[in-house]
Amino acid sequence: MKLTTAVVGVARLRQDARHQTDRNEAVVTRNQLDWLSQMSTNPDLAKLWTPDDMSVEEYMQLLKANQLICILSLRDRLGFVRDGQLPFYASMLMNSEVCRRYWAKFGDLRAQEAEGDTRAERFTEALNQAAQAHPREQPAAA
Repeated sequence: MKLTTAVVGVARLRQDARHQTDRNEAVVTRNQLDWLSQMSTNPDLAKLWTPDDMSVEEYMQLLKANQLICILSLRDRLGFVRDGQLPFYASMLMNSEVCRRYWAKFGDLRAQEAEGDTRAERFTEALNQAAQAHPREQPAAA
């Protein structure tokens, strides 16, 4: 009986640790989403962070795309994206031209951030594949 109690206790501790990890992930992502929300709606704030090679307006649009990607990432990390559904959701995001522009500009950075995290690497690869399936539109020639 003591062995059964110990096994149940260990299983409970592992489950509690997993739930705490999920809560921490949600809190960190909520902070990031709040920051992205502020940056994508406040030009004065966004101006402080805008890369030299783009306009504030473009940067704000890309931050809004990043916000959508972060939401999907959190859903995936918390297990709310069923097996096989990630490519579908990634494709839906990449149907948006602004998401493709975001990925073209910052996808490599996200891939670097994902290194060593199997789930993040899988997520990034799904977005890469979806972006490649929707080639970026070229500006019309004048």
